[in-house]
Amino acid sequence: MSTVLETDEHQALRAAVGALGRRHAGATHRDYDRQALWADAAKLGYLGVSLPEEYGGGGGGIAELSIVLEELGTAGCPPLMMIVSPAICGTVIARFGTEAQKQRWLPGLADGTLTLAFGITEPDAGSNSHRITTTARRDGDDWLLTGRKVFVSGVDIADATLIVGRTEDARTGRLKPCLFLVPRDTPGFVRNRIDMELQAPEKQFELVLDDVRLPADALIGDEDAGLLQLFAGLNPERIMTAAFAIGMGRYALAKAVDYAKTRQVWKEPIGSHQALAHPLAQSYIELELARLMMQKAAALYDAGDDMGAGEAANMAKYAAAEACVKAVDQSVHTLGGNGLTREYGLASLITASRVSRIAPVSREMILNFVSHQSLGLPKSY
Repeated sequence: MSTVLETDEHQALRAAVGALGRRHAGATHRDYDRQALWADAAKLGYLGVSLPEEYGGGGGGIAELSIVLEELGTAGCPPLMMIVSPAICGTVIARFGTEAQKQRWLPGLADGTLTLAFGITEPDAGSNSHRITTTARRDGDDWLLTGRKVFVSGVDIADATLIVGRTEDARTGRLKPCLFLVPRDTPGFVRNRIDMELQAPEKQFELVLDDVRLPADALIGDEDAGLLQLFAGLNPERIMTAAFAIGMGRYALAKAVDYAKTRQVWKEPIGSHQALAHPLAQSYIELELARLMMQKAAALYDAGDDMGAGEAANMAKYAAAEACVKAVDQSVHTLGGNGLTREYGLASLITASRVSRIAPVSREMILNFVSHQSLGLPKSY
């Protein structure tokens, strides 16, 4: 893929991360040792590349972190927790945490010794974050947090989970979003694994919080920052999800292209037939276009343009998800029956690729965002 819009440092980072990914890659997109890869990526500074240097990070931004995830995905070993731990949680703490919180969490996130999960989705709220019912109330100097979350990745391997809750505004009485770090073994914090058809190294959980008592410093950032803090984490989440999807699409496309170059049924390899060649070329184009939007979103976010980054991050996530699903579908189709075998490791991506269409926000909600935020059309909800 072309990298003419990237610096020499970015291109060197792509090459180095790609080499690391190929050393860890297995036979399929999920067949790798997640812990070993995580440790090696941390040792080389890739996990903390977007975190501030004074806390052990690389001093880069989401542009660099998205390169890491995309290239690991292209190699066949994308760690989903990179979206959550350094991108969402690390960014929120770096931007809004107290000095003590930064000292407590950021060095560990950078060197891989600490991992954080992120809980926002609720059973009855879905994509509507305004319907979140997980609430926090003061009890002396402490907080009491009560509610439920679903589809929270990696809670079992995370040292704590950043929970999106709501508190009552003392001036207006309205509920506003707030973020709390809940350590894994906190009393009243219960996790139940969700039985997923999708098989992935990172498991999904339902969380139940029953008057979970938290100290005052469990609140991340300013109690009054509200949506600003929340979207400081959600925009990187969308950019990184785009990177995840683009990497998966590139992985599948590379498998199909290699097969089409060598598989011979008649006189020439099947890749010489336009019925197969053109759809693969289309997938390449669409992945390239999605990457350009991802690069734009990352550049805007790293420059501090939260509003501009919001629009671009949503568009990047949408474009990458669509490109990924089409690339996987065409790659499986190119291999025919072999595309459904374990040997080639593509069939499982049919399910996995759809995740980027659904999470962390559905494509329909992105279209809602673009229709009323970008185009100025009235809301239907």
